[in-house]
Amino acid sequence: MKASLYCVATPIGNLADLTERAIKTLTMVDKIYAEDTRVSLRLLTHLGLQKPLVSLHDHNEIARVAQVLTDLEQGLNLALVSDAGTPLISDPGYHLVKDVAAAGFRIIPIPGACAVVAALSAAGLATDRFIFEGFLSAKSAGRRASFTALKTEERTLIFYESSHRIAGFLEDLITVLGAERELVIARELTKLYESFYRGTAEALLARLQGDSDMQKGEFVVLVKGANAVLEQASVEVEAATVLQILLEEELSVNQAAKIAARITGQAKNKLYRQAMELSQLRC
Repeated sequence: MKASLYCVATPIGNLADLTERAIKTLTMVDKIYAEDTRVSLRLLTHLGLQKPLVSLHDHNEIARVAQVLTDLEQGLNLALVSDAGTPLISDPGYHLVKDVAAAGFRIIPIPGACAVVAALSAAGLATDRFIFEGFLSAKSAGRRASFTALKTEERTLIFYESSHRIAGFLEDLITVLGAERELVIARELTKLYESFYRGTAEALLARLQGDSDMQKGEFVVLVKGANAVLEQASVEVEAATVLQILLEEELSVNQAAKIAARITGQAKNKLYRQAMELSQLRC
């Protein structure tokens, strides 16, 4: 059989979550490509294993592809691991897996821990349909743009966030999605201080700001999906308000509708009809 690349899930905190199959795979492979060799070395030491470790991270992944393909062509079985959790899920590996598959080698998933699924399973939000957004921009403007694009999304939203950005993340979420949007914050999953916090965005931000311990660790933030009817009603109210303001500036109906469409994203023709109605009411 051809050599294979194994995508091996590793624990996200509790070492007991490493599966028996993962241990057998790490024992069997000839070489391990790891996001951070220092982190993976600690795991191998815990397992009593000694294996060649080669770094494969965001900054060198593309350059490593040729080396991985050479290893596979020479008959070496390889493992790909990230620092924690399932490889490729907000971690390196996409380019590698794509090119290895294109080269005709077998890629075998060794499933296990994944923070997204772990958090969702215990959050108490809808699980039938969800969307994973990973880490948003480190800048407020970028985060707000992402939230704006997701404002009417009805599926449960899932994000990763770090300790030094969690407060800013919640502030931007409130600005765009509203203070009353329901959230679940999962902190330090599978670790000693694992915690789940549930409530509105406003309440959880206030709680976080008053508790320094709550700001420590790694976070999965789950957001209840939008109510489509309420969100659409909010957009309609916003458009009507914008039209009213523009007409009060004594713009023509056509100009007011054109500018309002650009601001709110609503259809110009629809806004034109609304502007005509508002204009007639003012006469």
